[in-house]
Amino acid sequence: MAPSKKSGSKKAPAKSTPKVSKDPVFPSRPRSTRIGGDVRPQGRDLSRFVKWPRYVRLQRQRTILYQRLKVPPVINQFTQTLSKNEAASVFKLLNAYRPLTAAARKQKAKEAAAAKAAKKDAPAGSAFQVKFGLKHVTTLVEEKKAKFVAIACDVDPIELVVWLPALCRQMDVPFVIVKDKARLGALVHQKTAAAVAITGVEKSDEKALSNLTAVAMEKYNNNVDLVRKWGGGKMGLKTEAKLEKRAKQLEAEAAKLAKSKGL
Repeated sequence: MAPSKKSGSKKAPAKSTPKVSKDPVFPSRPRSTRIGGDVRPQGRDLSRFVKWPRYVRLQRQRTILYQRLKVPPVINQFTQTLSKNEAASVFKLLNAYRPLTAAARKQKAKEAAAAKAAKKDAPAGSAFQVKFGLKHVTTLVEEKKAKFVAIACDVDPIELVVWLPALCRQMDVPFVIVKDKARLGALVHQKTAAAVAITGVEKSDEKALSNLTAVAMEKYNNNVDLVRKWGGGKMGLKTEAKLEKRAKQLEAEAAKLAKSKGL
């Protein structure tokens, strides 16, 4: 007997829904609820979750290392910079003797040529200017021609200027450590400058220079503690908590041992 075929109604094909074109004026913006995403907890600083640029990470790691490790006095002295008011007076004096830009030198040469052609005296500029360049400043200090030296606190690598304070002390040249190499660079129309020096000032600025010299001699040249004080050696919060917990355990064990011996 042949098998009977099952009779049944066939499923009707699903109706195709027409695609609705979305309005581009109101695009969908899916939210991310992860840490640092769209929804953030109120009043919480999430900057530690940000992936910072490499140079930011390096300078932060360098700062932490200077706090954790034992820093020799020769390097640690670069953390002792001038105060804000004293640095302002230093840069006020140095700004008066900034070197000319390339355009200003060109214009000065034109004026001198025009004055010479007209048989007139050329306009005289200041005889003193801020000297920059590590080799140039070193030569001026060695020859005792420098009257005042300003050293940047954030030179990298520090080996470039780590010996300069000792040389200034030996040659009895007043020096200061200021923030920072970018500000010194802007003073001499460069990106950065490790150190700048001045060989003299006009009579009107001699009093200001003598005041700065006195500050430099007191805080840096004649400051014996500056070259004896070690830096760093500060532990982090986690390490301090761990050491404190360990000290409490040792005290408890010592008290327990003393109590057992007393019995």
